[in-house]
Amino acid sequence: MNSVLNVLLVSALPISEIRGGLPLALYYGFDPFEAYLLALAGNFLPIPFLLMFLDYMIRVATRIGFLDAFYRKIVERVERKKAIVEKYGYIGLVMFVAMPLPVTGAWTGVLMAFLLRLNRVRALVSIFAGICIAGLIVLLASLGVISIGSFIK
Repeated sequence: MNSVLNVLLVSALPISEIRGGLPLALYYGFDPFEAYLLALAGNFLPIPFLLMFLDYMIRVATRIGFLDAFYRKIVERVERKKAIVEKYGYIGLVMFVAMPLPVTGAWTGVLMAFLLRLNRVRALVSIFAGICIAGLIVLLASLGVISIGSFIK
């Protein structure tokens, strides 16, 4: 049970997300299908809440000096990466979240959807689809079927 909670937690965190949770699940001995579903659930778990309450959380966080600076730094990064979503809309959001690279993923996808004022329900579906694709890429890479380096070139 402890391993399940660890995988859910690592998958739900903004830095590791499914990129960290899925290999952890495989390390714990879950079969690939279970590992995929568990990491997927953990990565998706905070997303509906973030989409609903991000505006409020940002208003509170930006009143605290170091959190405001951290938020502004993240917004700068998102601003540089938002062209794909602006160009392709919700499919662009799926593609952005699906790339299992640093500064992409569900958490950044939520922030991008927020900044671009995308429909929350459609953004939620797009982010979920992106997580599913990212999970498949990470799973195949973790099993040695593909190489992430050659996959993203």
